[in-house]
Amino acid sequence: MEVRLIIDGGVEERGVEELPKLLKDEDGLLWVDIPTCDDEAVHVLSEVFRFHPLAVKDASERNRVPKMHAYHDHVFVILHAPERGEHGHVHYIELDQFIGLRYLVTVHGPINPAVHPDVALRETCAVLERIQAGRLRPTTPFQLSHAIVTVLTREQEDFIETLTKDVWQLEQRLTGGNVGDPEKYLNELFLARHGLLAVRTMGSQSGAIYHSMTTLPGISTEGRDLVADTAQQFDRVRSLADGETEYLHGVIEFYQTVLSVKSTLLGQAQNEKVQQLTEASYAQNEEIKKISAWAAIFFAPTLIGTVYGMNFDHMPELHSVIGYPLALLAMVLSSVALYMVFKRRKWL
Repeated sequence: MEVRLIIDGGVEERGVEELPKLLKDEDGLLWVDIPTCDDEAVHVLSEVFRFHPLAVKDASERNRVPKMHAYHDHVFVILHAPERGEHGHVHYIELDQFIGLRYLVTVHGPINPAVHPDVALRETCAVLERIQAGRLRPTTPFQLSHAIVTVLTREQEDFIETLTKDVWQLEQRLTGGNVGDPEKYLNELFLARHGLLAVRTMGSQSGAIYHSMTTLPGISTEGRDLVADTAQQFDRVRSLADGETEYLHGVIEFYQTVLSVKSTLLGQAQNEKVQQLTEASYAQNEEIKKISAWAAIFFAPTLIGTVYGMNFDHMPELHSVIGYPLALLAMVLSSVALYMVFKRRKWL
C-alpha cells in the first residue's frame, strides 16, 4: 500500500500509520494506492476511511461490470481496462476509485494469474511519473482521478488500434485470396469481433457512469467539467469500437458472400457432373434396349428352328409337304411382330 501526499507540486511518501492524521490535515492532496486488497487494505478502507461495507467488499472482489455508488462524502467508481491474452482472450483489468473531498484511494482489483501484476499498475504508475517529473500538478481528487482515467481510456483506444491492425490484415488476406484454412480464418474473425465488443462494452458502460456523475450534487464546477470530459473520452472509445466493429462486419459479410459463391459454383459443377452421368446412363440404357430388342427378334426364329430341328419320329408336321414353308413363315412373322412391338415402344 502506497500512501502519498501531493503538496506544492511534489509527492511525499508517507506511512500507513500516518493516515488518520493526514485525513484531518487540510494541506495537500492525499493519494492512497492499493495494489492488492489484502487484510491490511480492508482494515484501512473499513476502519480508517470508514467506507461502506458493500463498497469495501466490491473493492476486494472481482467485478464483471463497471459500477458507481455515490455517498455523502465520496464517490465509489469501478472501471476496467482491456488486456489481450492468449488465443484472443480479453482480460478485464479492474481499477476501483474512492474519490473524496481531498483524497483519492485507488484499488487494483484481483487479476487473472495469467496477467503480469505490473499490468494492473499501468495507469497509476504513468500518472505518478508525470507528477514526479513536474508535468502534472493535481490539486484536487477529481484532477488526479481524471489523469488516471485518461490513461485508462488511452489504453482502451490502443487496444482498438491493435484490433484494427488485425482486422486490416484479415481483410487483405481475404481480398488477396490468401485466407488459408477457412475454419481458422473464421476463428480469427470472431476473435477480433469479441475483442471489439469487449472494449466497446467497457467504453459504453463507463461512459454511462460518468454521464450520470455529472448530475451528482456536491461536485464542484471544475470537478463536473472533468467528469464530463471523462464521459466524452469513453464515448469516443465506444464510437471507435462501433466503427471498427461495423468495418469488421463488412469483412465477415464479404467472406460469407465468397463462401456462398464458391458453394454455388461447386453445386453447379456437381450438378453438371450428375447431369453428364445421367446422360451417359440414359444413353447406355438406350443401347441396352436396342441390344435386348434385337436379341429377342433373333431369338424367336432360333427357337422355332431349334424345335423343328429335333429329329424325333413323332413330331407334328414332320412329314408334311408345307411344314418347311410354314416354319419359315412362322420365323419371319415372329421376327416382324417383335420388331413392330419394339419399334412402337421406341426401343429401336
